[in-house]
Amino acid sequence: MELHQRLEALFGPTLESMGYEMVRVMFQGRTRPTLQVMAERKDGRPMTVDDCADISRSLSALLDVEDPIQGAYALEISSPGIDRPLTRGKDFETWAGFEVKLEALVGVDGRKRFRGKLLGLEAEAVRLLADGQEVQVPLSDIKSAKLVLTDELIAAVTREQEDPGADQQGNE
Repeated sequence: MELHQRLEALFGPTLESMGYEMVRVMFQGRTRPTLQVMAERKDGRPMTVDDCADISRSLSALLDVEDPIQGAYALEISSPGIDRPLTRGKDFETWAGFEVKLEALVGVDGRKRFRGKLLGLEAEAVRLLADGQEVQVPLSDIKSAKLVLTDELIAAVTREQEDPGADQQGNE
């Protein structure tokens, strides 16, 4: 099992019990290694500095006991932000209708990089409209995907923060 998978399995239950969902775990850097844990609140409210501090204390204790990483590293807790990475199947459904940048591990019609309107997830394939054509990339073949910061995205996130019961498109 790869390190990020072990860390996801280790952190997942703790974050869930605290009212958070894990968005991404990354361990990177050689001279100053950093373990980045990106999380969001399950209730849809914006993350606060106090949320990040609570998560940091809990995960630090877990890391001290389990010790899954050799050597020194920095632990960084963050929220996904507006132009968030899309890492889970549900992210591709939730954020359908917005512009994304996506990089595939395997070429689709000779391309690995796409930018276009996210159409959602269908049969474990991410659908997007790029350059006037629909493209489908298997979820398992996605290297990275993130929302593009646009006025439409900012407006939708602002509406969601003001009324967490509304969906991302501003519909009730």
